[in-house]
Amino acid sequence: SFKYAATDEFKAIMKQVVANAKCLANELENYGFRIVSGGTDNHLLVADLRNKKITGKDFQNALDAVGITVNKNMIPFDPEKPFVTSGVRIGLTAVTQRGLKEPEIKEIAAIMNAVADAPNDEENLAACKAKAQALIARFPLYPEGAFED
Repeated sequence: SFKYAATDEFKAIMKQVVANAKCLANELENYGFRIVSGGTDNHLLVADLRNKKITGKDFQNALDAVGITVNKNMIPFDPEKPFVTSGVRIGLTAVTQRGLKEPEIKEIAAIMNAVADAPNDEENLAACKAKAQALIARFPLYPEGAFED
């Protein structure tokens, strides 16, 4: 792990992780989400969902249903209980390592917004799931020929 972390490849991926996190924070803000820290300088962000009228628990579950993984998360002075929360934590390392960059992060933000706008609408969730699956299908976890000499 240390040897890999010292490579230029790793450094480039980590720079892209931060760029993707900043992009997602900006896009979600454009959709009316409040980013708790006002943005991000690292691999993750915490979104306050109160403007969207959805709890962290409900948003996490709805996003899980469409194939996007986030974690419900408390926000400062959270009025919700810890098992419900008013926010979610979103990390960008895994999607970045798969090759997603800013254009794809914007697609993810749009899907997340659509889910937040109608988290109990089964047709909406099905449409969002189809979009998420089509997006990630363009970035296979194990690209063909990746393990050949």
